[in-house]
Amino acid sequence: MSHFIKKIIGILLVFVAVESFSQQQPSPTLSGQGDGNNPITVAVPFLNFAPDSRASAMGDVGVATSPDVNSVHWNNAKLAFIDSDMGFGYSYSPWLGNIVDDMSLNYLSFFKKIDQTQSFGASFRYFDLGEIQKYDGNAVFQGVENPNELAVDGTYSRKLSENMGVGATLRFVWSNLAGDLQGAPDAKAGTSVAVDLGWYYTKPFMLSGKNSELSLGAHVSNIGQKITYSAESNENFIPANLRVGSAFKTNLDPYNTITLAFDINKLMVPSPPIYEEDENGEVVTDSNGDPVIAKGKDPNRSLLSGTFGSFGDAPNGIREEIQELMYSAGVEYWYRDVFTARAGYFSEHQNKGNRKYLTLGAGFRYQVFGFDFSYLIPSDGQNHPLADTLRISLLFNLDDSGNDE
Repeated sequence: MSHFIKKIIGILLVFVAVESFSQQQPSPTLSGQGDGNNPITVAVPFLNFAPDSRASAMGDVGVATSPDVNSVHWNNAKLAFIDSDMGFGYSYSPWLGNIVDDMSLNYLSFFKKIDQTQSFGASFRYFDLGEIQKYDGNAVFQGVENPNELAVDGTYSRKLSENMGVGATLRFVWSNLAGDLQGAPDAKAGTSVAVDLGWYYTKPFMLSGKNSELSLGAHVSNIGQKITYSAESNENFIPANLRVGSAFKTNLDPYNTITLAFDINKLMVPSPPIYEEDENGEVVTDSNGDPVIAKGKDPNRSLLSGTFGSFGDAPNGIREEIQELMYSAGVEYWYRDVFTARAGYFSEHQNKGNRKYLTLGAGFRYQVFGFDFSYLIPSDGQNHPLADTLRISLLFNLDDSGNDE
Protein backbone atom coordinates (compact mmCIF):
# COMPACT_ATOMS: atom_id res chain seq x y z
CA MET A 1 0.00 0.00 0.00
CA SER A 2 1.39 3.42 -0.94
CA HIS A 3 2.29 5.95 1.72
CA PHE A 4 -0.35 8.35 0.40
CA ILE A 5 -3.19 5.83 0.38
CA LYS A 6 -2.31 4.62 3.88
CA LYS A 7 -2.33 8.22 5.08
CA ILE A 8 -5.81 8.84 3.68
CA ILE A 9 -7.20 5.61 5.12
CA GLY A 10 -5.67 6.37 8.49
CA ILE A 11 -7.27 9.81 8.66
CA LEU A 12 -10.65 8.38 7.65
CA LEU A 13 -10.38 5.66 10.30
CA VAL A 14 -9.91 8.20 13.07
CA PHE A 15 -12.90 10.30 12.06
CA VAL A 16 -15.06 7.23 11.53
CA ALA A 17 -14.00 6.01 14.97
CA VAL A 18 -14.78 9.34 16.63
CA GLU A 19 -18.19 9.46 14.95
CA SER A 20 -19.21 5.87 15.59
CA PHE A 21 -17.83 5.68 19.12
CA SER A 22 -19.86 8.70 20.25
CA GLN A 23 -23.53 9.06 21.13
CA GLN A 24 -24.30 12.59 20.05
CA GLN A 25 -27.48 14.49 19.39
CA PRO A 26 -28.98 13.12 16.17
CA SER A 27 -28.72 15.12 13.00
CA PRO A 28 -31.70 15.83 10.72
CA THR A 29 -30.77 12.79 8.62
CA LEU A 30 -30.60 9.67 10.75
CA SER A 31 -29.15 6.40 9.50
CA GLY A 32 -31.63 3.61 9.99
CA GLN A 33 -34.49 5.93 10.96
CA GLY A 34 -37.69 4.12 10.03
CA ASP A 35 -36.13 1.09 8.30
CA GLY A 36 -35.81 -1.15 11.36
CA ASN A 37 -32.06 -0.72 11.76
CA ASN A 38 -31.37 0.71 15.20
CA PRO A 39 -27.87 -0.27 16.38
CA ILE A 40 -26.61 0.90 19.75
CA THR A 41 -23.48 3.04 19.71
CA VAL A 42 -21.13 3.53 22.66
CA ALA A 43 -17.81 5.11 23.52
CA VAL A 44 -14.68 2.96 24.03
CA PRO A 45 -16.14 -0.23 22.47
CA PHE A 46 -12.68 -1.83 22.72
CA LEU A 47 -13.59 -2.71 26.32
CA ASN A 48 -15.85 -5.45 24.99
CA PHE A 49 -13.50 -6.80 22.31
CA ALA A 50 -12.56 -10.43 22.97
CA PRO A 51 -8.93 -10.03 24.11
CA ASP A 52 -7.66 -13.63 24.15
CA SER A 53 -7.38 -16.45 21.63
CA ARG A 54 -9.08 -19.16 23.67
CA ALA A 55 -12.46 -17.43 24.01
CA SER A 56 -12.25 -15.81 20.58
CA ALA A 57 -11.79 -19.25 19.02
CA MET A 58 -15.05 -20.36 20.67
CA GLY A 59 -17.35 -17.67 19.31
CA ASP A 60 -16.51 -15.25 22.15
CA VAL A 61 -17.87 -17.43 24.97
CA GLY A 62 -16.25 -17.24 28.38
CA VAL A 63 -18.56 -16.49 31.28
CA ALA A 64 -18.86 -20.13 32.41
CA THR A 65 -15.91 -21.93 30.79
CA SER A 66 -13.13 -23.29 33.00
CA PRO A 67 -11.07 -20.52 34.64
CA ASP A 68 -7.79 -19.22 33.26
CA VAL A 69 -5.66 -16.09 33.49
CA ASN A 70 -8.03 -14.20 31.15
CA SER A 71 -11.04 -14.69 33.42
CA VAL A 72 -10.55 -11.09 34.54
CA HIS A 73 -12.29 -10.11 31.30
CA TRP A 74 -14.91 -12.84 30.93
CA ASN A 75 -15.99 -13.48 34.53
CA ASN A 76 -13.87 -12.29 37.43
CA ALA A 77 -15.58 -14.74 39.82
CA LYS A 78 -13.79 -17.65 38.10
CA LEU A 79 -10.36 -16.53 39.33
CA ALA A 80 -10.91 -18.07 42.78
CA PHE A 81 -11.29 -21.51 41.15
CA ILE A 82 -7.93 -21.59 39.34
CA ASP A 83 -5.67 -24.43 40.48
CA SER A 84 -2.36 -22.68 39.79
CA ASP A 85 -0.79 -20.41 42.37
CA MET A 86 0.08 -17.65 39.90
CA GLY A 87 -0.12 -16.99 36.18
CA PHE A 88 0.57 -14.48 33.42
CA GLY A 89 -0.92 -14.04 29.97
CA TYR A 90 -0.30 -11.95 26.87
CA SER A 91 -2.57 -11.72 23.83
CA TYR A 92 -2.04 -9.90 20.55
CA SER A 93 -4.75 -9.14 17.98
CA PRO A 94 -3.90 -7.28 14.75
CA TRP A 95 -6.73 -4.94 13.79
CA LEU A 96 -7.83 -4.10 10.23
CA GLY A 97 -4.86 -6.14 9.06
CA ASN A 98 -6.17 -6.22 5.49
CA ILE A 99 -5.98 -2.41 5.30
CA VAL A 100 -3.23 -1.15 7.62
CA ASP A 101 -0.34 -2.78 9.46
CA ASP A 102 -0.05 -0.67 12.61
CA MET A 103 -3.36 -1.18 14.46
CA SER A 104 -3.61 -3.79 17.22
CA LEU A 105 -5.17 -4.80 20.52
CA ASN A 106 -2.69 -5.91 23.20
CA TYR A 107 -3.80 -7.56 26.44
CA LEU A 108 -1.72 -8.41 29.52
CA SER A 109 -3.30 -10.39 32.37
CA PHE A 110 -2.14 -11.69 35.74
CA PHE A 111 -3.52 -13.58 38.73
CA LYS A 112 -2.23 -14.65 42.13
CA LYS A 113 -3.98 -16.90 44.64
CA ILE A 114 -4.15 -15.37 48.11
CA ASP A 115 -5.24 -18.64 49.69
CA GLN A 116 -7.51 -21.56 48.80
CA THR A 117 -10.60 -19.35 48.63
CA GLN A 118 -9.32 -15.98 47.38
CA SER A 119 -7.47 -14.70 44.32
CA PHE A 120 -6.25 -11.36 43.02
CA GLY A 121 -6.09 -10.46 39.35
CA ALA A 122 -5.02 -7.57 37.15
CA SER A 123 -5.04 -6.73 33.47
CA PHE A 124 -3.90 -4.06 31.05
CA ARG A 125 -5.32 -3.64 27.55
CA TYR A 126 -4.00 -1.24 24.95
CA PHE A 127 -5.76 -0.47 21.67
CA ASP A 128 -3.34 1.13 19.21
CA LEU A 129 -5.03 2.88 16.28
CA GLY A 130 -1.75 3.40 14.44
CA GLU A 131 -0.10 6.56 13.16
CA ILE A 132 -2.25 9.31 11.67
CA GLN A 133 -0.60 12.00 9.57
CA LYS A 134 -2.10 15.45 10.22
CA TYR A 135 -2.71 18.15 7.61
CA ASP A 136 -4.26 21.60 7.91
CA GLY A 137 -6.92 23.08 5.64
CA ASN A 138 -4.26 23.94 3.08
CA ALA A 139 -2.92 20.37 2.95
CA VAL A 140 0.25 21.39 4.81
CA PHE A 141 1.73 18.57 6.88
CA GLN A 142 1.33 19.21 10.62
CA GLY A 143 2.94 16.14 12.14
CA VAL A 144 1.87 12.69 13.28
CA GLU A 145 -0.69 11.57 15.85
CA ASN A 146 -0.98 8.15 17.46
CA PRO A 147 -4.57 7.79 18.77
CA ASN A 148 -4.91 5.05 21.34
CA GLU A 149 -7.03 3.72 24.17
CA LEU A 150 -6.18 1.76 27.31
CA ALA A 151 -7.74 0.22 30.39
CA VAL A 152 -6.16 -0.93 33.67
CA ASP A 153 -8.00 -3.37 35.96
CA GLY A 154 -7.67 -4.74 39.46
CA THR A 155 -9.80 -7.75 40.50
CA TYR A 156 -10.68 -9.58 43.71
CA SER A 157 -12.35 -13.01 43.57
CA ARG A 158 -13.59 -15.18 46.41
CA LYS A 159 -15.22 -18.59 46.84
CA LEU A 160 -18.43 -18.50 48.85
CA SER A 161 -18.57 -22.28 48.93
CA GLU A 162 -16.88 -25.22 47.26
CA ASN A 163 -18.98 -24.66 44.14
CA MET A 164 -19.81 -20.95 44.04
CA GLY A 165 -17.81 -17.73 43.90
CA VAL A 166 -18.09 -14.00 43.25
CA GLY A 167 -15.73 -11.35 41.96
CA ALA A 168 -15.35 -7.58 41.64
CA THR A 169 -13.17 -5.49 39.33
CA LEU A 170 -12.23 -1.81 39.41
CA ARG A 171 -11.23 -0.36 36.02
CA PHE A 172 -9.67 2.89 34.81
CA VAL A 173 -10.27 3.79 31.16
CA TRP A 174 -8.36 6.31 29.05
CA SER A 175 -9.25 7.12 25.43
CA ASN A 176 -7.41 9.54 23.14
CA LEU A 177 -8.97 9.38 19.68
CA ALA A 178 -8.50 12.82 18.14
CA GLY A 179 -5.44 14.21 19.95
CA ASP A 180 -4.89 17.76 18.71
CA LEU A 181 -6.13 17.19 15.16
CA GLN A 182 -6.74 20.34 13.16
CA GLY A 183 -10.37 21.42 13.27
CA ALA A 184 -10.92 19.93 16.73
CA PRO A 185 -9.32 22.44 19.12
CA ASP A 186 -11.61 21.46 21.99
CA ALA A 187 -10.96 17.72 21.64
CA LYS A 188 -9.43 15.99 24.63
CA ALA A 189 -8.74 12.50 25.92
CA GLY A 190 -11.69 10.90 27.66
CA THR A 191 -11.43 9.08 30.99
CA SER A 192 -13.77 6.91 33.00
CA VAL A 193 -13.83 4.64 36.05
CA ALA A 194 -15.95 1.49 35.97
CA VAL A 195 -16.65 -1.71 37.89
CA ASP A 196 -17.40 -5.33 36.99
CA LEU A 197 -19.32 -7.81 39.15
CA GLY A 198 -19.29 -11.55 38.55
CA TRP A 199 -20.89 -14.78 39.78
CA TYR A 200 -19.79 -18.34 39.01
CA TYR A 201 -21.13 -21.76 39.94
CA THR A 202 -19.64 -25.12 39.00
CA LYS A 203 -20.79 -28.60 39.97
CA PRO A 204 -18.98 -31.87 39.15
CA PHE A 205 -21.09 -34.99 38.64
CA MET A 206 -21.07 -38.38 36.93
CA LEU A 207 -22.82 -38.82 33.59
CA SER A 208 -23.02 -42.35 32.21
CA GLY A 209 -20.01 -43.24 34.30
CA LYS A 210 -17.94 -40.29 33.02
CA ASN A 211 -16.59 -37.40 35.09
CA SER A 212 -18.54 -34.32 34.03
CA GLU A 213 -19.06 -30.74 35.14
CA LEU A 214 -21.81 -28.16 34.68
CA SER A 215 -20.94 -24.50 35.17
CA LEU A 216 -23.06 -21.35 35.19
CA GLY A 217 -21.93 -17.74 35.13
CA ALA A 218 -23.16 -14.15 35.12
CA HIS A 219 -21.02 -11.07 34.67
CA VAL A 220 -21.90 -7.37 34.56
CA SER A 221 -19.06 -5.27 33.16
CA ASN A 222 -18.18 -1.62 32.57
CA ILE A 223 -20.69 -0.05 34.93
CA GLY A 224 -19.16 3.39 35.15
CA GLN A 225 -19.25 7.08 34.49
CA LYS A 226 -19.96 8.41 31.03
CA ILE A 227 -17.09 9.71 28.94
CA THR A 228 -16.59 12.93 26.97
CA TYR A 229 -14.11 13.89 24.26
CA SER A 230 -14.59 17.66 24.31
CA ALA A 231 -14.75 20.61 26.66
CA GLU A 232 -18.52 20.68 26.12
CA SER A 233 -20.92 18.67 28.26
CA ASN A 234 -21.62 16.01 25.62
CA GLU A 235 -21.17 12.74 27.51
CA ASN A 236 -21.26 9.23 26.06
CA PHE A 237 -22.11 5.90 27.68
CA ILE A 238 -19.34 3.32 27.92
CA PRO A 239 -20.28 -0.27 26.91
CA ALA A 240 -21.89 -1.64 30.08
CA ASN A 241 -22.66 -5.27 29.33
CA LEU A 242 -24.55 -8.19 30.87
CA ARG A 243 -23.19 -11.65 30.03
CA VAL A 244 -24.83 -14.89 31.19
CA GLY A 245 -24.05 -18.41 30.12
CA SER A 246 -23.37 -22.04 30.83
CA ALA A 247 -20.75 -24.67 30.04
CA PHE A 248 -20.88 -28.45 30.09
CA LYS A 249 -17.64 -30.42 30.29
CA THR A 250 -17.22 -34.18 30.17
CA ASN A 251 -14.33 -36.64 30.01
CA LEU A 252 -15.02 -38.90 27.04
CA ASP A 253 -12.28 -41.25 28.23
CA PRO A 254 -9.00 -40.88 30.17
CA TYR A 255 -7.42 -38.99 27.26
CA ASN A 256 -10.20 -36.94 25.64
CA THR A 257 -12.27 -34.09 27.09
CA ILE A 258 -14.90 -31.91 25.47
CA THR A 259 -16.63 -28.70 26.60
CA LEU A 260 -19.77 -27.13 25.13
CA ALA A 261 -20.49 -23.51 26.07
CA PHE A 262 -23.19 -20.95 25.35
CA ASP A 263 -23.34 -17.23 26.26
CA ILE A 264 -25.92 -14.47 25.85
CA ASN A 265 -24.86 -10.81 25.94
CA LYS A 266 -26.82 -7.57 26.17
CA LEU A 267 -25.52 -4.02 26.22
CA MET A 268 -26.81 -2.10 29.24
CA VAL A 269 -26.95 1.31 27.55
CA PRO A 270 -29.92 3.29 26.17
CA SER A 271 -31.52 2.16 22.92
CA PRO A 272 -31.68 4.95 20.31
CA PRO A 273 -35.25 6.30 20.02
CA ILE A 274 -37.18 6.94 16.82
CA TYR A 275 -37.58 10.66 16.14
CA GLU A 276 -40.61 12.38 14.68
CA GLU A 277 -40.27 13.42 11.04
CA ASP A 278 -42.16 15.92 8.90
CA GLU A 279 -43.56 15.29 5.42
CA ASN A 280 -40.11 15.90 3.92
CA GLY A 281 -38.45 13.29 6.10
CA GLU A 282 -36.74 15.92 8.25
CA VAL A 283 -36.53 15.44 12.01
CA VAL A 284 -38.92 17.69 13.91
CA THR A 285 -37.40 19.78 16.72
CA ASP A 286 -38.98 21.52 19.69
CA SER A 287 -38.61 25.14 20.76
CA ASN A 288 -35.18 24.38 22.26
CA GLY A 289 -33.90 22.84 19.05
CA ASP A 290 -34.00 19.31 20.45
CA PRO A 291 -35.39 16.51 18.26
CA VAL A 292 -38.89 15.34 19.15
CA ILE A 293 -39.06 11.66 20.13
CA ALA A 294 -41.87 9.69 18.48
CA LYS A 295 -41.13 6.31 20.11
CA GLY A 296 -38.70 5.27 22.81
CA LYS A 297 -36.96 7.26 25.51
CA ASP A 298 -34.49 10.13 25.60
CA PRO A 299 -30.98 8.58 25.41
CA ASN A 300 -29.45 11.51 27.29
CA ARG A 301 -30.11 10.11 30.74
CA SER A 302 -28.18 9.63 33.96
CA LEU A 303 -25.86 6.66 34.40
CA LEU A 304 -28.25 4.65 36.59
CA SER A 305 -31.31 5.47 34.51
CA GLY A 306 -29.56 4.64 31.26
CA THR A 307 -27.97 1.43 32.55
CA PHE A 308 -30.86 -0.18 34.38
CA GLY A 309 -33.52 1.34 32.14
CA SER A 310 -31.89 -0.30 29.11
CA PHE A 311 -34.02 -3.42 29.58
CA GLY A 312 -37.23 -1.59 28.68
CA ASP A 313 -36.43 1.48 26.59
CA ALA A 314 -36.35 0.13 23.02
CA PRO A 315 -38.78 2.09 20.80
CA ASN A 316 -40.39 -1.09 19.45
CA GLY A 317 -40.87 -2.71 22.84
CA ILE A 318 -40.01 -6.23 23.92
CA ARG A 319 -39.49 -7.40 20.33
CA GLU A 320 -36.63 -4.95 19.88
CA GLU A 321 -35.24 -5.69 23.34
CA ILE A 322 -34.93 -9.34 22.30
CA GLN A 323 -33.20 -8.24 19.09
CA GLU A 324 -30.51 -6.61 21.25
CA LEU A 325 -29.38 -10.00 22.57
CA MET A 326 -26.13 -11.38 21.15
CA TYR A 327 -25.49 -15.13 21.10
CA SER A 328 -22.22 -17.07 21.31
CA ALA A 329 -21.72 -20.83 21.14
CA GLY A 330 -18.44 -22.71 21.32
CA VAL A 331 -16.84 -26.11 21.65
CA GLU A 332 -13.43 -27.01 23.09
CA TYR A 333 -11.71 -30.38 22.74
CA TRP A 334 -8.63 -31.48 24.72
CA TYR A 335 -6.36 -34.46 24.14
CA ARG A 336 -4.36 -35.55 27.20
CA ASP A 337 -4.71 -32.01 28.57
CA VAL A 338 -1.95 -31.03 26.14
CA PHE A 339 -3.45 -30.36 22.70
CA THR A 340 -6.70 -28.49 22.12
CA ALA A 341 -8.96 -27.60 19.18
CA ARG A 342 -11.79 -25.06 19.34
CA ALA A 343 -14.64 -23.72 17.22
CA GLY A 344 -17.54 -21.35 17.71
CA TYR A 345 -20.14 -19.03 16.27
CA PHE A 346 -21.27 -15.49 17.15
CA SER A 347 -24.57 -13.94 16.05
CA GLU A 348 -26.06 -10.46 16.37
CA HIS A 349 -29.46 -9.39 14.99
CA GLN A 350 -29.39 -7.62 11.62
CA ASN A 351 -31.11 -4.54 13.09
CA LYS A 352 -28.50 -4.22 15.85
CA GLY A 353 -25.22 -4.48 13.96
CA ASN A 354 -25.59 -7.79 12.09
CA ARG A 355 -22.24 -9.24 13.17
CA LYS A 356 -22.12 -12.94 12.36
CA TYR A 357 -18.96 -15.01 12.21
CA LEU A 358 -17.44 -18.44 12.64
CA THR A 359 -14.31 -18.89 14.73
CA LEU A 360 -11.63 -21.57 14.84
CA GLY A 361 -8.55 -22.11 16.96
CA ALA A 362 -6.09 -24.47 18.55
CA GLY A 363 -3.42 -24.55 21.22
CA PHE A 364 -1.21 -26.63 23.46
CA ARG A 365 0.12 -26.75 27.02
CA TYR A 366 3.60 -27.89 28.06
CA GLN A 367 4.45 -27.76 31.76
CA VAL A 368 4.00 -24.09 32.77
CA PHE A 369 3.73 -22.76 29.20
CA GLY A 370 0.67 -22.44 26.98
CA PHE A 371 0.03 -21.17 23.46
CA ASP A 372 -3.30 -20.49 21.73
CA PHE A 373 -4.33 -19.00 18.41
CA SER A 374 -7.67 -18.17 16.82
CA TYR A 375 -9.01 -17.30 13.38
CA LEU A 376 -12.23 -15.49 12.46
CA ILE A 377 -14.33 -16.21 9.35
CA PRO A 378 -17.10 -13.63 8.66
CA SER A 379 -20.46 -15.08 7.59
CA ASP A 380 -22.45 -14.05 4.51
CA GLY A 381 -19.54 -12.20 2.94
CA GLN A 382 -19.42 -9.59 5.72
CA ASN A 383 -16.37 -7.47 6.46
CA HIS A 384 -14.80 -7.66 9.90
CA PRO A 385 -11.71 -5.95 11.40
CA LEU A 386 -10.28 -9.38 12.27
CA ALA A 387 -11.16 -11.22 9.06
CA ASP A 388 -8.35 -13.46 7.82
CA THR A 389 -6.25 -12.56 10.87
CA LEU A 390 -4.53 -14.82 13.39
CA ARG A 391 -4.76 -13.82 17.05
CA ILE A 392 -2.26 -15.32 19.46
CA SER A 393 -2.06 -15.79 23.24
CA LEU A 394 0.79 -16.89 25.49
CA LEU A 395 0.19 -18.21 29.01
CA PHE A 396 2.44 -19.06 31.95
CA ASN A 397 1.07 -20.89 35.00
CA LEU A 398 3.41 -21.23 37.98
CA ASP A 399 3.23 -23.87 40.72
CA ASP A 400 0.69 -25.74 38.62
CA SER A 401 -1.24 -28.30 40.64
CA GLY A 402 -3.76 -28.93 37.88
CA ASN A 403 -4.55 -28.11 34.31
CA ASP A 404 -5.92 -24.60 33.75
CA GLU A 405 -7.38 -24.92 30.33
